[in-house]
Amino acid sequence: MAISTLLNLTVPLANDTSASSQGLLMPKLQYRFRVTLENFGITGNTTELTKQVIDATRPNISFQQIPIDVYNSKIYMAGKHEWQAVTMNLRDDVNGNVQRSVGEQLQKQFDFFEQSSAATGQDYKFTQRIEVLDGGNGANTPAVLETWELYGCYLTSVDYGSMSYSANDAMTVALNIQYDNAVQLNVGVGTPNNFQDRNTETGTGATGAAAL
Repeated sequence: MAISTLLNLTVPLANDTSASSQGLLMPKLQYRFRVTLENFGITGNTTELTKQVIDATRPNISFQQIPIDVYNSKIYMAGKHEWQAVTMNLRDDVNGNVQRSVGEQLQKQFDFFEQSSAATGQDYKFTQRIEVLDGGNGANTPAVLETWELYGCYLTSVDYGSMSYSANDAMTVALNIQYDNAVQLNVGVGTPNNFQDRNTETGTGATGAAAL
């Protein structure tokens, strides 16, 4: 049975803007996520990369400003948008699966031995999918709470890390990934969100949403 006093552990709202039960909704947790890559490298098997992810960042976007000078003042309009690069850190496994896949992707972007570059972007660009999960595992299939799909990805930098006799950590490979476009999806790979979807169908105050 729910303890009614716990419903008060939130921000008080006016009666006409809140349901009778004001309980705080369960937040998404940073450590419940999954990252997959499509068309990454040459062999196409990126399962080990998904298992060796340490951390990853979600997309960030910014809009350039268009200033318009008017009488006694200045107003602004939104100009071109720009997606900021994301990062992903991987553990470097003893079988070399991570380094092999990363090396294949770099080779697709530029043949370092022959000093030859790819003819077009589609020859080396890949897709990255970032999924936020609900914590399910094993017999309890995890539900996808949020999905980001990043299109036109390529590696802008790879850091193979350092070694030290005094260290007590796993070796890592750090990736910096630039992309052309990103789309945020509903649960799983559903319909792309728009402003109306985020405020209604998938809104944070929807009836039946998981409470904290």
